[in-house]
Amino acid sequence: MSLAFLITSLIVVASPGTGVLYTLAAALTGGARASVAAAFGCTLGIVPHMLAAMLGLAAVLHASALAFSTLKWLGVLYLLYMAWQTLRETGALSIDQRPSPRSHARVIVRGILVNILNPKLSIFFFAFLPQFIDAGETRVLARMLELSGAFMAMTFAVFVLYGLFAAAVRERVVSRPGVMAWMRRAFACGFAGLGARLALADR
Repeated sequence: MSLAFLITSLIVVASPGTGVLYTLAAALTGGARASVAAAFGCTLGIVPHMLAAMLGLAAVLHASALAFSTLKWLGVLYLLYMAWQTLRETGALSIDQRPSPRSHARVIVRGILVNILNPKLSIFFFAFLPQFIDAGETRVLARMLELSGAFMAMTFAVFVLYGLFAAAVRERVVSRPGVMAWMRRAFACGFAGLGARLALADR
């Protein structure tokens, strides 16, 4: 596995985006375990895009304006829904004083949806990974699985680090209602802004 692939993937993963924002929100409201659940959900959300690239569906998404637009607008609507829920204190920044396995399951499901409804991930796997597969490679699918697995492992590790850092300062944040109110607005604006950016994106 090339160093160039690892460095480029790290830059892509560490860049603030929907998954990072969601993981931070989960950490601030649910603590360390919730942040790990969010990171796990966001990582699982990569799997459908990986499979799509392997099956050639990403090529269809890249070539079809209708398919890309449909997935894109579903993603936009979901991000706006998350922004609205956050403002209503029932979404990513709803404080759960006693997180239960069920609440962690909800965190995972939301994390999966965050990344499933991101058409850029399919394009990423379709356009980025093949660059690191040699033209003479005889086991292309195995190589794609190897690279995809490394990308997913990196995603999980980086998101967990983000989450654990946020969880470490959680008590200082949630004990101050004024700070939480401003953070709720900031995260809602963040989700809405990411939705707007996705709405303006083209293939």
